[in-house]
Amino acid sequence: MPQNSVVNYHNNSELYKMLPLLRKAKRMSCLLTPILLPSSAPISVHNFNATRSLTTSHHLLLSRFLGLRPKIGFSGKSRGSLRGMATKMDSVQQNPESISYLNQQEAAEIDEILMGHLGFSVDQLMELAGLSVATAIAEVYRPSEFSRVLTICGPGNNGGDGLVAARHLYHFGYKPFICYPKRTAKPLYNGLVTQLESLSVPFLSLEDLPKDLSNSFDILVDAMFGFSFHGSPRPPFDDLIQRLVGLKISDDKHQKSPAIVSIDIPSGWHVEEGDLSGEGFKPDMLVSLTAPKLCAKRFSGPHHILGGRFVPPSIKNKFHLQLPAYPGTSMCVRIGKPPKIDISSMRENYISPALLEEEVAADPFDQFQKWFDDAMAAGLKEPNAMALSTTGKDGKPSSRIVLLKGFDKDGFVWYTNYEGSKGQQIAENPRAALLFYWDDLNRQVRIEGPVQKVSDEESEQYFHSRPRGSQLGAIVSKQSTVIPGRQFLIDEYKQLEAKYSDGSLIPKPKHWGGYRLKPEMFEFWQGQQSRLHDRLCYVPETVDGRRVWRIERLAP
Repeated sequence: MPQNSVVNYHNNSELYKMLPLLRKAKRMSCLLTPILLPSSAPISVHNFNATRSLTTSHHLLLSRFLGLRPKIGFSGKSRGSLRGMATKMDSVQQNPESISYLNQQEAAEIDEILMGHLGFSVDQLMELAGLSVATAIAEVYRPSEFSRVLTICGPGNNGGDGLVAARHLYHFGYKPFICYPKRTAKPLYNGLVTQLESLSVPFLSLEDLPKDLSNSFDILVDAMFGFSFHGSPRPPFDDLIQRLVGLKISDDKHQKSPAIVSIDIPSGWHVEEGDLSGEGFKPDMLVSLTAPKLCAKRFSGPHHILGGRFVPPSIKNKFHLQLPAYPGTSMCVRIGKPPKIDISSMRENYISPALLEEEVAADPFDQFQKWFDDAMAAGLKEPNAMALSTTGKDGKPSSRIVLLKGFDKDGFVWYTNYEGSKGQQIAENPRAALLFYWDDLNRQVRIEGPVQKVSDEESEQYFHSRPRGSQLGAIVSKQSTVIPGRQFLIDEYKQLEAKYSDGSLIPKPKHWGGYRLKPEMFEFWQGQQSRLHDRLCYVPETVDGRRVWRIERLAP
């Protein structure tokens, strides 16, 4: 296989365009599952279990793209480490001792029930399993650093899960490759192959696989054998398993080893006893499906993740399952705490198009409008959120996040309580700095200038455009003052709510209104690889009696 067919994906500009969509895709993916089609080729439970008892699972984002930030952002840490930001999945950390583990018989019986009177079809469960695996990978391994994914598929349904996962990883912004040496000649599997071929996902024969997997791939997905497999692996899978073993015992301390992700159980392990010989490979991530199998108690890697939130109460009650509480709308949850991270090693190797002087707008307001539109189109959460930094007469700086509520050539507007700490500082020193940070686009904008209050009419108009609850909250909150507790706020709010329960106009407080910052400096920052970031600064100057903006490039 040509080496550049794998490696050059990092330089593909199309990847950058995918990044802001990853988190959005993660948010939307949970909405797609009701659309799953019924199986076009029914498979009996008995024939199915003879190959492998089906893994079942479900997945969450796309949103962090992908994310994928994942946070679909993209970490530059060493392979196999936890990514730099906590994710939805990490927000719940489940104690492994409080979770139920299934033996082989129980796992098979649950699959029979799911495909029996509960009405799930084989392809539905396979789709959910593969989607769960792809999401788990996207939650931990960012595509800017772990883009090249080789999925090694076995002949059974575990291999089908791998094919589905590879398809989703493609849409999440990864570059998947497939090794599928023993194909299953059934319509379900043929359809999955066709779907991947339509995306131009390469299928690599055993002869095509590079001898050194470390140089060619960032992630290896073990989709060879599921929990119903018996006996010793036969060719060619015995050799493939040994190649995975070899990656973890290399004497080369400087060679980065690909992260190994196993679906449901590590191939070659006993479903209940684990790695009996002690000579099997040790995956970095285990994605358990429906509920962990007993062998997962012997998993020692940094990332144990569970998928399968769709398990109905009847199954939980029948098998007395204790399963984790999933955060939010996520269909993936981490089991156990994430590994400790060396904060000093956390870094981002940004992949972005260059920000060039000849390509930006001459007017910084127009350039800001363009970038703000990009942030809106990317589906980022609250792209109008900005850090506001102020200082009082004591010279001590203070920063907080506020929401931009309007901007034009006159300046950038936000609203607040004039008597709060920021209002007091602005009264003492009417200058401020704004910072917008759009991490999925690897962009930030700094703006500095003098600040003044907007007109009473403008503040009045905006105040009454807000929801009535927000209007009442502005009156109740004496911003930045000490209060006895949260209940104090709630009681005050309820009294005010009762007072205006007739729907009458709520008067704007005199101490509440807007500020406008008139920019005297803009800086547009675009993250780049090797810390060679682009920084273009707009500075005003007078030319022939009129104000124009001079563009200067700053060293990163």
